[in-house]
Amino acid sequence: MKINCIIVENEPLAAEKVKRYLMKIPYLNLLNSFNNGQDALQFLNSNEVDLIFLDINMGKLSGIKLLESNNINSQVIFTTAYEEYAIKGYELNITDYLLKPFTFERFFQATEKAKNYILKNEAKAEKNYIFIKTEYRIEKIDLAQILYIAGMGNYRQIHLANKRIMTLQTFKELEQEIPVEIICRVHKSYMVSISKIESIEKEKIKIKDVLIPISESYRKLFFEIVNSVSKKTTVF
Repeated sequence: MKINCIIVENEPLAAEKVKRYLMKIPYLNLLNSFNNGQDALQFLNSNEVDLIFLDINMGKLSGIKLLESNNINSQVIFTTAYEEYAIKGYELNITDYLLKPFTFERFFQATEKAKNYILKNEAKAEKNYIFIKTEYRIEKIDLAQILYIAGMGNYRQIHLANKRIMTLQTFKELEQEIPVEIICRVHKSYMVSISKIESIEKEKIKIKDVLIPISESYRKLFFEIVNSVSKKTTVF
């Protein structure tokens, strides 16, 4: 496999070092290198990029601001001299955090982590069904038939087009099995099928005659997915 990547680094020597390390790893394919976030963002809007090596301090549009303000679907490895941003980086779901000066061994470790994430996500995205433990059997469920999943005490109730299935499998277990672009967590007690949404209004999702709340902790990711699916840069 080939992992398409870009470098976003405003220090020429640091950018050259990342490029030199990158060229030693056969599965990495460098598409471009940028010395500012604005040009990188423009490139990302029109190109498929799997992995970004991203500096934090870059003047007008920092690496942190770039991730906070835009829908970046790529894996991200921070390359920075400032360790105080590590916690913030992981809050933004970055893949790894390389503190300058870093060795090739540490760089390779980070790229391996990114590769494993990408492979796992590709495998998950190809799935169109899951197996659910219910009562005394294991049942195969077509993801396209799921409307939403609701929490009911210790159980999760999976609402399908023609029936309901109860399971003790947790939301966390379900999230690990189902691609987030297909069925997304929107509340501590709900997951919804993106394709089955009829409308979104006043922080509530309508599916059939059911109104499902969107909680603050899941709001950002949910609307990023909706925006991505609808091919729009800003909605709601």
